[in-house]
Amino acid sequence: MTGLAYSFTRAGTVPSGPNGGPWASDHRGAWIGVFFTWLLLLVMTVPDNFDYSSLTTAVAPDAGSPMSRMLWMVLIAGPAGIVLWRRSLTWLLLRWVNPFLLAFCALAIASVLWSDLPSVTVRRFIRIAAVMLCALSFAVIAWDSRRFQRVIRPAITLILIGSLIFGLVRPDLAIHHELSPELKDAWKGLTNHKNSLGDCASIGVILWLHAWLSGEQSRGRAVLGIGVAMACLLLSRSSTSLLATAAVSALLCLLCKASPRLRERLPPLIVVSVLLVVVYSLIVLRLIPGLDFLLTPLSSLTGKDASFSGRTDIWTLVVEHFKEQPWLGSGYGAYWIGPQPWAPVYQFVLRLSFYPGSAHSGYLDVLNDLGLVGFACLLGYLALYLRDALRVFRTDHTQGALIIALFAQQVIANLAETHWFSVLSSDFVVMTFASVCVGRQLLDQRLRAIFGEPDLGSSRGFERYPPFPNYSPAQN
Repeated sequence: MTGLAYSFTRAGTVPSGPNGGPWASDHRGAWIGVFFTWLLLLVMTVPDNFDYSSLTTAVAPDAGSPMSRMLWMVLIAGPAGIVLWRRSLTWLLLRWVNPFLLAFCALAIASVLWSDLPSVTVRRFIRIAAVMLCALSFAVIAWDSRRFQRVIRPAITLILIGSLIFGLVRPDLAIHHELSPELKDAWKGLTNHKNSLGDCASIGVILWLHAWLSGEQSRGRAVLGIGVAMACLLLSRSSTSLLATAAVSALLCLLCKASPRLRERLPPLIVVSVLLVVVYSLIVLRLIPGLDFLLTPLSSLTGKDASFSGRTDIWTLVVEHFKEQPWLGSGYGAYWIGPQPWAPVYQFVLRLSFYPGSAHSGYLDVLNDLGLVGFACLLGYLALYLRDALRVFRTDHTQGALIIALFAQQVIANLAETHWFSVLSSDFVVMTFASVCVGRQLLDQRLRAIFGEPDLGSSRGFERYPPFPNYSPAQN
């Protein structure tokens, strides 16, 4: 017996189903996972108490409003209860979750010890804990292999529809009125910035296009969903999101519709493409010197000048700060705290006369916050995520196609925006859920290979959804 089977059996977690088999389908509590997922995405997307005026101050608040604190407590306590209820399965699942995601969580809380502003780092880690608990609880109740997109897709769509309505009802809050050309009249909807709306819309396009290509939704519904997402994407005028959406949509079509023979040849090409994008990001950030001539094609594609709309000046100052604490960084979330005269980030006001709010690069912000150790966690996370996504692709190519497409969208988007491991971005929620769900799917494949097909038993929960051949243990 393999080590996995031994530990699973020894823990006493292999019960008999109602008809004597080792497994039984279990859809109890499906609505609980939906509730916490939708609430989490809403809280991560919409500013605290809908207070859009506070965004113009660019200063990190000392604490959230009473309502915000209550919501975060609910998002920690509720999923924690589910994790405790299904603790044996959760413990087993953790062994299949991307270990570098778990390493990042550990490093983020450990950075309190050397953080420039420990109180901010602690508040950021509370969000990390909430997202991780929600993702784990989501994957241990009412599981099936299509649950991820079936829950995330309508939540993203509601946010996009709400953004369009909000833009029509309250254009003073939902549309940028700054005078700079890249912001003037660009929509931000319910989010805090046009790039946030653009990125959310980009994910919406990918989810609905996949629903169409995989046959999970009818053509009419898919076209309507894509139309809503594209409207938000165009109104946001986010060139990075437009580029990522166009590239990833083509990739998704190829992954879903390729012939079996072509699918066998795609994984090496995907790996090489991701490596090129990551290396290119290091060149863009001037972390690999002497290769600036390679930046011209990227600036042409994104519609930005050679400075990427002033981003290179931002990157230069952030790299200077990173070099002061290269190994462990300045602490998770402790740098971008607002233009406080006493803070290191005030150099932007003194030298550039503005405060950017982030490095506008997910790769660089991880490097600055958690140093080379944190950047190693990021690279490890990317490598293992892609490995696991390709493993899913080999056995379930339509589901693997979605996981790979979301990954590719993030790899591109983080060239010019900050999303990797950022608890200020809803992308962190989507990618964390995707990572945990990939682990759950691989775990199910392994358990079914060891114990055989499950006993169907009795199924309760979302009866309107068709059953899929992935099951959780009948009990803990």
